Amino acid sequence: MIIDKVQIPAVVFQLTQLLLVVLAAPLLTGWVNQCQAWLQNRSGAGVLQPYRVLHKLFLKDAVIAYNASWLFRVTPYVVFGCMWLAATIIPIIAVDLPFSRAADVIALVGVFALARMFSALAAMDIGTAFGTMGARREMMVSFLAEPALLMVLFTASMLSHSTQLPYIVSAFSRHQFMLYPSLAFAALAFLIVLLAENARIPVDNPNTHLELTMIHEAMILEYSARHLALIEWASSLKLFAYFSIGIALFLPYGIAEVGQWSALPLSILLLLFKLVLAGAGLALFEALSAKMRIFRAPEFLGTAFLLAVLGLLIHFLLSA
Repeated sequence: MIIDKVQIPAVVFQLTQLLLVVLAAPLLTGWVNQCQAWLQNRSGAGVLQPYRVLHKLFLKDAVIAYNASWLFRVTPYVVFGCMWLAATIIPIIAVDLPFSRAADVIALVGVFALARMFSALAAMDIGTAFGTMGARREMMVSFLAEPALLMVLFTASMLSHSTQLPYIVSAFSRHQFMLYPSLAFAALAFLIVLLAENARIPVDNPNTHLELTMIHEAMILEYSARHLALIEWASSLKLFAYFSIGIALFLPYGIAEVGQWSALPLSILLLLFKLVLAGAGLALFEALSAKMRIFRAPEFLGTAFLLAVLGLLIHFLLSA
């Protein structure tokens, strides 16, 4: 019974984060879209528009190509599950959660890679030109973005002497607020990776369906109804997960300890405040940037890898 009583706070905190992540992810996407509308001098559809879209899609009947295999049908569920798992194991409201013990940075990148693999295979499963083109472009982006993300995570791991995100968050949150040169380079590299992995401008545009520019949208053109809803929900969860990684690495202050019930409301409020600022900053960056050509994306992502490696070298040379 003593063990059960000890585990109860951790389970409650984990369930809180589990529900918060899956319910707040579409709201984050809606907030980013609303900020973009304000910056473009439009009224916008409101921050609740993603929920309306998901509700409408779940009520429709799915239309599936006659030559679609089981891979095409199961991919939306796999992608949604991977993104939900990734966003859940990242410590954002409390550290030392039951699921956070599996939050190794290398395994986290592997979860993202698993979802990407299924998405690319499903896009090529139907045999359409758009799906195959989008899958090839997605693999090109991931081939350049994943090494940069790993270098960013390795820099944080070297500073905290651990590859576990809970230990990284605990180590950074206990230190006084100071600027590490290595983390500064890592933060710039992470911003570029975040834009590329979430199909944002200047790498991709989630609101376009033009053949010459789309990457992510080309892979999901054949999906409809509940399958498309899960894909869209997974995209929101992925954006939420990357924001959560950025908060855990660069702004970990305010994250509660398991069992500190009085600190939980403040931790959730601080998280929402950070997400609001991050969403507004993303919208502002996209409003000030232009969509680059697909052939310029390798140069852009190569810059991210260079910045991440510089951050790692600075840590080894200066221990800072």
